[in-house]
Amino acid sequence: MTKKTKILVVEDEAKIAEALRAYLEKAGFAVVEAADGEAGLRSFDETCPDLVVLDLMLPKISGETVCQELRRVSRVPIVMLTAKSGEEDKVSGLTMGADDYVTKPFSPRELLARIQSILRRCGDGISPMYRSLSWNEGDLEMDFESRELKKNGAPVNVTPSEFRILSTLVKYPGRTFTRDELIDSALGMDFDGFERTVDSHIKNLRGKIEDDTANPAYILTVRGVGYKFGGTCAR
Repeated sequence: MTKKTKILVVEDEAKIAEALRAYLEKAGFAVVEAADGEAGLRSFDETCPDLVVLDLMLPKISGETVCQELRRVSRVPIVMLTAKSGEEDKVSGLTMGADDYVTKPFSPRELLARIQSILRRCGDGISPMYRSLSWNEGDLEMDFESRELKKNGAPVNVTPSEFRILSTLVKYPGRTFTRDELIDSALGMDFDGFERTVDSHIKNLRGKIEDDTANPAYILTVRGVGYKFGGTCAR
């Protein structure tokens, strides 16, 4: 079963939020709602959305502050939704980290087109939208900007191919990748032409990050299919 793309809508006007949910769900997205900035930040941490639709005029914490907080920890696409239509307002929104800026009143069809366009642009990267992630209460940590991996706080020396394979697996936790898919997504020009090279990389990775390679917690084998990631994300 294909995992639905998840969109977090942070909007305090109930009618707009309801309309957006209905329209986006009809288009095949999973939708999470938050009615104020504080709830938006909490929902972001709890649900790990693929994209955020963010109103700027929010109770408790402003949309601008929410955007800045999200950009501090994540590369998740953000579409700002606001009644402010001046050029300076748009420039300010984009400067603080938004990927697009839609003014009210707006066409749901246009917003959907913008969301789909952004997701297409962002969909090819192998790194998750977070700058860093950790799993199993900090046992394993990855920093995608510095390309560093740590186990129990200690640096782990991995090859570029190993890092890309692990990045691909953690971007879609629970999804099973075939060897061919890992070759296409992670190895690229480094692939030497043999499908079983993936198995060698997996074996090396397990030796570096698993406490028990016979009973791995992170890189799981799905017999007859391929591999998937099994860590519990603590972000």
